[in-house]
Amino acid sequence: MYLVMDENGQKYIITLCVRKKHVSSIRAAIFIQKWYRQHQARQEMRKRCNWQIFQNLEYASEQDQAELYKFFHELIKHMPQAAGTGNKSPTSTCTALLEESEALMEEVGDIVSTKVEIPIMKSHIDLLIDVFRKKRSNRLHPKYVVLILREAAKSLKEMPNLSMVSTAVSQQVTVCGDLHGKLDDLLVVLCKNGLPSTSNPYVFNGDFVDRGKKGLEVLLLLLSLYLAFPNAVFLNRGNHEDSVMNARYGFSREVERKYPRNYKRLLRLIDEVYRWLPLGSIINNRVLIVHGGFSDNTDLDLIKSIDRSKYVSILRPPLTEGQPLDKAEWQQIFDIMWSDPQSVPGCIPNTLRGAGVWFGPDTTEKFLERHRLSYMIRSHECKPNGHEFTHDNKVITIFSASNYYALGSNKGAYIRLNNQLVPRFVQYISAASQAKKLTFKQRVGIVESAALKELAVKMREYRDELETEFKKYDPDDKGYITISKWCYVMEKVTKLGLPWRLLREKLAPGTDSKSVNYFRTLDLLDTDVILEAEADGTSVMDALYANKTSLETIFNIIDADKSGEITLDEFEKAIDLLDAHMPGDTSKSEMLEKCRMMDLNGDGKVDLNEFLEAFRLSDIHRKQQQEADIRKRSTTRSSINQPPSDSVTKLANIISKNTLIIEQDIDPMDCESKIIEPTK
Repeated sequence: MYLVMDENGQKYIITLCVRKKHVSSIRAAIFIQKWYRQHQARQEMRKRCNWQIFQNLEYASEQDQAELYKFFHELIKHMPQAAGTGNKSPTSTCTALLEESEALMEEVGDIVSTKVEIPIMKSHIDLLIDVFRKKRSNRLHPKYVVLILREAAKSLKEMPNLSMVSTAVSQQVTVCGDLHGKLDDLLVVLCKNGLPSTSNPYVFNGDFVDRGKKGLEVLLLLLSLYLAFPNAVFLNRGNHEDSVMNARYGFSREVERKYPRNYKRLLRLIDEVYRWLPLGSIINNRVLIVHGGFSDNTDLDLIKSIDRSKYVSILRPPLTEGQPLDKAEWQQIFDIMWSDPQSVPGCIPNTLRGAGVWFGPDTTEKFLERHRLSYMIRSHECKPNGHEFTHDNKVITIFSASNYYALGSNKGAYIRLNNQLVPRFVQYISAASQAKKLTFKQRVGIVESAALKELAVKMREYRDELETEFKKYDPDDKGYITISKWCYVMEKVTKLGLPWRLLREKLAPGTDSKSVNYFRTLDLLDTDVILEAEADGTSVMDALYANKTSLETIFNIIDADKSGEITLDEFEKAIDLLDAHMPGDTSKSEMLEKCRMMDLNGDGKVDLNEFLEAFRLSDIHRKQQQEADIRKRSTTRSSINQPPSDSVTKLANIISKNTLIIEQDIDPMDCESKIIEPTK
């Protein structure tokens, strides 16, 4: 018997007569349907859990980098001698770099292979795409890399801070989000949407490099498109167009790997391009496009008047000789590069990233009203479907790098705006043929294993702290604590904000429903799989040392008399000042002892080379000590209370399985795409 209602609201009772022989079939169908719904719910839960792992780890990593900004900010704020130690004059630097690029082009000589000439034409674009699509060993000659970077810097210098884009002629415009070194995604967009032209303009909204393996090719192709179609390609700066970020997230190493003889000069030219990239774009005076967002203090009129050339790196003090730092101006740059929207009202510091703010729907409403804008487009955050609406559809996030975290982890997307500025989204996923070969379970497994591997690498930083906290709740040293206490310790130590109960079976498998064998969690962090994964990463210390200008700035700040050497008295004054304004756990005597250890030749002073070498040796010693501790723990564990070795092996397999995907030259048409019409 079923109660049904027609379109007029009239109710009817319908009785169905079912033969007995069909009852079992109906019950079986209902059972299968129920099981399938539960299965889909579990898969969705796994998907969301994996996504949260990736995103929270990404933000935690960026928070480490933001600490550099805070450190420099405090140095400048509290140390008067910091004035004048920042970046050199933009004009003099630009002139020197252009002269250097001329010298480099003469040095490498002429080539008979792939040639790029000025002015860059559509034929050169076709040639570059053909070169970049070929095998990884096929590189564009450094002479032409220099030529593209030099000409782009010259042209970008003439652009305003906020580019004005119009659809009066084209009747439409395409907006792309983060690409992060994924050349295949850029080629997908250009193949599907067409090359730029006066009738097909583009806005690329920052984060062209880092993380992906072809960041240099993406950057060079975008700059070449800009030079070939200057009125149809608009490039915005993102938070990864920054040498400090590049040293941490792989782009600096990519340039060094591809051009080992000339990488230093190329990186300096790339910095010159960064400093002249516009900070945002405005379409028809109605739609703002910036990389991150804004705060309740963001003022577009002030942003339009900023001398953006000072900001070679946003994470280092943009100081020029004889001019103090304008902190309010610096904060304007930070807010539009690093901020994220939040669902609740208000505007608060972005504690996850460590820079920028979280801005609520009320902040968006006031900002748009104050500047007479209809809505804004941003990037900066990976989204599962490549795009997202927030704040009553007045904030659109667009992300154009598909498979960002792992194969099948997310779709990429771009926006096409018509003359009425109505958005139309095109979704795609590159390497579609690789994904099609995998079953649904394998695709979920790839994303999950990659997420767990990333998580374990991050957790390994807290390995000793975790063991100490676990043992506080295990006085008898049995190796078991309650699930609630295990979750509490994991969050207390890592502060990653993850659903630890859902992850318990992966990070401590084989335990019952009431207690957790935390030894298995600790053994996971000592496996070779994690050690290998960690070796592939880059620590903050690696990034800081690789970006020596940051350390040189610190050295010059401490060197109060500008003698080129730091005395113990200068160290002591710096320690006193830092301790007064930035107190830490290390005592003054311990810090002074570390300063003495920097004096490698024993002359009582520390020059710049000794200062840099001390950081490098310290990091090597730290890594060696970590490896020794792991070997010691492994030996000790083998004799006392060790979980079965097959459990550790199984655990290692969980995080290593399916994570290695053979890299291939991807056909840009090897993709799946879908057009999403705007909701009415």
